[in-house]
Amino acid sequence: GAIACIGFTWIASPACTELEVAMMDWLGKMLDLPSDFLASSGGKGGGVIQGTASESTLVALLGAKAKKLQEVKAKHPEWDEHTIIGKLVGYCSDQAHSSVERAGLLGGIKLRSVKSENNRLRGDALEKAIEKDLADGLIPFYAVVTLGTTNSCAFDRLDECGVVGNKHNVWIHVDAAYAGSAFICPEYRHYMKGMERADSFNFNPHKWMLVNFDCSAMWLKDPSWVVNAFNVDPLYLKHDMQGSAPDYRHWQIPLGRRFRALKLWFVLRLYGVENLQAHIRRHCNFAKQFGDLCVADSRFELAAEVNMGLVCFRL
Repeated sequence: GAIACIGFTWIASPACTELEVAMMDWLGKMLDLPSDFLASSGGKGGGVIQGTASESTLVALLGAKAKKLQEVKAKHPEWDEHTIIGKLVGYCSDQAHSSVERAGLLGGIKLRSVKSENNRLRGDALEKAIEKDLADGLIPFYAVVTLGTTNSCAFDRLDECGVVGNKHNVWIHVDAAYAGSAFICPEYRHYMKGMERADSFNFNPHKWMLVNFDCSAMWLKDPSWVVNAFNVDPLYLKHDMQGSAPDYRHWQIPLGRRFRALKLWFVLRLYGVENLQAHIRRHCNFAKQFGDLCVADSRFELAAEVNMGLVCFRL
C-alpha cells in the first residue's frame, strides 16, 4: 500500500505477480484442490486473487461465454454472435447468492433458477432444466454450484452436478465464498467431492480466514478462455516477458490491482495452517453448541440443519 504497487503486468511488479502465483498454490494445497487448478502442476491451471466472489462469478461466466461462442461458431459458421448470445442460458440453484443473478445481468445472459431439494441443488434437477432448454433450441453453457449457501449454508451436490455439466459441456463454477475456508480442515472436505469436474472454484479468505478485505481466491482449470476474452493489448502495456509469467490484468475486470498476495502471505506465515484450522473448528463448535441449546429449549427451534458456523433458529 505504501509503495502504491499497481501490479497489472509482470513487468509492473514482478514480486506482486510471482508472490500471487505462489500464494494461490499454497492456498490450493491447503484445501487439497485437484492439481489441475494449481500452477505448480505444470498444466494450464492457476489461481488469481479477485476483489470479491461476485467478481469471480462474473469472470467465470464471461470465460464460459467466450468458450461456448467459439464452439458454436465452429459448428454453425452461418450464425452471427448476436444470434448465439440470444440462445445462451446458464443455471444456478434457487438458493444461490444474488450476485449470481447479477452476473447474468452484467453478462447479458439468461440465467435459469433451478428448484433446490432441502436447500441443495441436485444433479437430476439440473439435468432436467438443461434437457428442456436443449429441446427448446437453447444453448446451455454455465452452471454455478454453491458450497455453503447464504441462506442456510447448504451444500449443492457438486458430485452430481459436475457429472451433468461435463456430460452437456457446461462450465461448472463452484462458489464457496464463506464455507470454502473450512476446507483447510480435512473433516469438511467431503463437501468438495466432485471438484475435479469443476472448471473454476472460488472462496473468500477475507470472510473466515483472518485475511482483511478484499481477498477472494479464484482458481481456473484453463485460464486461457478468460485471458483471451479479456485480452486487449495496446503497445503501452506490452513487455518482453509476456507469456513467461501471467499478466493478471487478463484474469480480471479492472486493469489496475493491489498487492493482495502480500496480506495472504502475512496471515499464512503468522498463523500457520494448524492455527487457522483451530480457528475454523472453534467457530464450528460454537455453532454446534448454540444449536444444541436451541434444541434443548422448547421455546426455540432450528429452521435448518446447523452447518459450519451458521445456526438458523427461531422463537
